Amino acid sequence: MTVSGETAAAPPAAERRRVTVRGVVQGVGFRPFVFTLATELGLTGQVGNTGDGVVADVEGAPGAVAAFCRRIGTDAPPLAVVESVAHTPLPADGGAGFRIAATTTGDRARTLIAPDTATCAECLAELTDPADRRYRHPFLTCTHCGPRFTIVTALPYDRATTTMAGFPMCARCAREYADPADRRFHAQPIACHDCGPRLTLRRRPGTADACADPVAAARRMLADGAILAVKGLGGYHLACDASREHTVRRLRERKARGGRPFAVMARDAAAVDGLVHLSAAERALLTGARRPIVLLRRRDAADRAPDAPRLADAVAPGSPDLGVMLPYTPLHHLLFGLPGDPPGPALLVMTSGNRGGEPIVTDDADALTTLAPLVDGWLTHDRPIHVPCDDSVVRMIDGAPVLLRRSRGYAPAALPLPLPVAPALAVGGDLKNVLCLGEGRRAWLSAHLGDMDDPATLTAADRATAHLADLTGVRPRHVVADRHPGYRSLGRARRAAGSDGVRRVQHHHAHIASVLAEHGLDGGRKVIGVAFDGTGYGDDGTVWGGEFLLADYDGYHRFAHLAPVPQPGGDAAVRHPYRMALAHLHAAGLPHAPDLPCVRACPPEQLPLLQRQLTRGLNCVPTSSMGRLFDAAASLTGLCHTAGYEAQAAVTLEAAASRAEGPAPHEPPPGPAFTLRATPAGPLAADPAPLLATLAAGVRAGVPAERLAARFHHAVTALVGRVCAAARDRHGLDTVALTGGVFANRLLASECADTLRADGFTVLRHRLVPPGDGGLALGQLMVAARHGAPTAP
Repeated sequence: MTVSGETAAAPPAAERRRVTVRGVVQGVGFRPFVFTLATELGLTGQVGNTGDGVVADVEGAPGAVAAFCRRIGTDAPPLAVVESVAHTPLPADGGAGFRIAATTTGDRARTLIAPDTATCAECLAELTDPADRRYRHPFLTCTHCGPRFTIVTALPYDRATTTMAGFPMCARCAREYADPADRRFHAQPIACHDCGPRLTLRRRPGTADACADPVAAARRMLADGAILAVKGLGGYHLACDASREHTVRRLRERKARGGRPFAVMARDAAAVDGLVHLSAAERALLTGARRPIVLLRRRDAADRAPDAPRLADAVAPGSPDLGVMLPYTPLHHLLFGLPGDPPGPALLVMTSGNRGGEPIVTDDADALTTLAPLVDGWLTHDRPIHVPCDDSVVRMIDGAPVLLRRSRGYAPAALPLPLPVAPALAVGGDLKNVLCLGEGRRAWLSAHLGDMDDPATLTAADRATAHLADLTGVRPRHVVADRHPGYRSLGRARRAAGSDGVRRVQHHHAHIASVLAEHGLDGGRKVIGVAFDGTGYGDDGTVWGGEFLLADYDGYHRFAHLAPVPQPGGDAAVRHPYRMALAHLHAAGLPHAPDLPCVRACPPEQLPLLQRQLTRGLNCVPTSSMGRLFDAAASLTGLCHTAGYEAQAAVTLEAAASRAEGPAPHEPPPGPAFTLRATPAGPLAADPAPLLATLAAGVRAGVPAERLAARFHHAVTALVGRVCAAARDRHGLDTVALTGGVFANRLLASECADTLRADGFTVLRHRLVPPGDGGLALGQLMVAARHGAPTAP
């Protein structure tokens, strides 16, 4: 056609591109999103899952293709995490329409699976709507919520490679699954009342109760004081009414829980507002899609709201914090009841379904036998759990979340690495075990596995390794472990490595490397690593744990440490903090005077034996552990003499310090806390003798234990500032990494960070992985995996 003698410009030729998207892009509604985006832009082609991610071939006008390549990363679904978008030109083929192609597999999986997420608002609205066909459906889910990691058996992520494979879709679900305009378009766990899964209530292992509504019956049992095993996403919970003192005590006794606190589940945040202090950041964490257990500071009795739900004393005896989580599955919401339901418990104890020291139970047959001595019934269902996954535990410190247990809601999200690493498996330590696979610039941490002193945990670790390797495609060339010669995790590493040998990494070096890795530092400059924990195998064969290391990924120099003291009886001293108090008094040259609480707490028949043991050094491995110094201070001040669970003494000491309001009129002025002295080996030794003498004098003067606990925290903070300043003066370093389980202490972590920043330091703290041994494997990976040859068979 001509206009004013000119020929109209021909439309631009169609352009075709192949777009590959990597990241968390399977199981999050990404293909439906791509379908909708391509259709909106008038593009033809196809999209499909592959072992490498999501791959789309698109053809159309160049501007539309360019917009597609841009928006595929910026407009992704809420659960997606787009790590990279790559596109290459293809010859145009003039195809028509856009479709979702059949899944293909590559040589190795290279996509990422999303963690399990809490029920979304749209699904929750359907759950509570009597007019909706999924009203009260306990397995309601869509592309924006529900199980992912715990049901995936292989990649690419399709229904056939999940534990939903045994539940054929009914006709209505199939229509929704195939409808691009539906929220459940290609949602692999899609289900309804007609196609399952289905709940079962059992009061005895051999038979299922014939009841029309197993949830309503279970709610009645809980209200009447029963303890139930409830099958969740990543394992069984043990549940009971958190207001019933007798029931909670019965659960504590059956599980041999000691004094360790239970977590509770509340209907919503409003249900616990009157029991705990809840900041805006903590509320957002509690109500977010990940739904971890959040440790919240409990209100004093005088500050507790009169209409707050009753909480049995046995839920968290003596604990300053309460671990709270909100419902994250439709089943949980139904257990609390919908509008019009008979009332059930306002708060439920929800603790891991296992016996003490064993991994969480996931198998139904195992649950009916292993949990039988613990429960009065089972609320179970017929969808298998493929991957065990405990609840995550988070604490807010200075307005930011700190993971204490990284599991459901977080695993197996990949962590970016600042440096490429060779394919490797890091097996972590023996406590709070988490393993790590890494290759290139990504690392994958497993869910929390637990302590390795039980054979079942070792088996669970082997399964977790195999499953994570299948999902990530990592084929380890190196295996990394802790240097402790007695660790069971080292035995696992040796079996995995075979004749290739194991690279072994010092415990506290790994802690510091994990902080560097999660902050994206390449290790080009050393940092001052402050690694405080309970135990770690030292280079000299003693127990380390109060360490100041000048470190990068390549190595470390021990600049300073707590002065070693004998740890009488090994683990017996951990269970009985008065032993550590007596050991520290002995090392400080202070008498075991009968007016001191730790001396009074020691059984009379034990005291002379312990004194001889300390004098002669019998069965006393030297330790520089800061965790053991916290134990000693807790007993010396009369706060905790026997620990029923890990870190109980330290938690009690922190809680007391947090309650301190100011010095008492008769409190003596603070004296020197630590003496720094050179050692023949080179590092500075921080001797707490002056601090211990001050605490003992304070006890005799009647200074409140809260004030003494606060003074102890201030003294440790001052030590950190003093030693780091000395390291800067001698070596010119100005970045400090705070790590190790002791820095789960909110008060200490905050005070240390404030003091160091005020002195001009850059401070690194954990955010993505736990400061304790749950983050150890990431540091092991970074220290060892990029260096090649193993260090030990």
